[in-house]
Amino acid sequence: MRIPIAKEGYMFILPLAVLTGVFWALSWLWAAGLFGGLFLFVTWFFRDPERTIPEDPNAIVSPGDGRIVEIVPEKDPLLEKDGYTRISVFLNVFNVHVNRVPIAGKIQAYRYNKGKFFNAASHKASLDNEQSAILLNNGHVTILVKQIAGLIARRIVCWAKEGDEYQRGQRYGLIRFGSRMDVFVPEGTDIKVTVGDIVSGGSSVIGYLK
Repeated sequence: MRIPIAKEGYMFILPLAVLTGVFWALSWLWAAGLFGGLFLFVTWFFRDPERTIPEDPNAIVSPGDGRIVEIVPEKDPLLEKDGYTRISVFLNVFNVHVNRVPIAGKIQAYRYNKGKFFNAASHKASLDNEQSAILLNNGHVTILVKQIAGLIARRIVCWAKEGDEYQRGQRYGLIRFGSRMDVFVPEGTDIKVTVGDIVSGGSSVIGYLK
């Protein structure tokens, strides 16, 4: 049986569990309560539930859990052509932070850029914050997906490498403790979300390819 906890979380979860047990054994109840609370929060934060992935080959699924904060026309150096729309999903500390690829395809490029740590819900985050990006091509269209760090997040994890092939909704990384996901979809995409919508990674359809 698969344990629904992201493996990157155990380096935080196990020490907190040990400290909670030690303080409890020493009857330092205030410390046991403090570290026990942190243990429960971190374990819950790194939860990684299974999701039902839509079967429609043209469906674009959300790369993460959270709230749609922007839908704007935008270009990026990794995209050879203009005519893209950026859909941004803000993930707060209470959301699942495991990230999933929006469409099936091959990773054509991967880029990591150091940057600042503005509030991930702001427009400046998409431009200036620390981020990693993957360029994903399904043989017909190319989309760009970004993991963006926020005020609290200080570690972006991306398992995808150039040349890897992924299925729609497959896990490809995570961001620790608050973040944002940007998806650049091509012109003509039938976008099915609006600003303010709540989405779930891997299962919520944010649009359909032309």
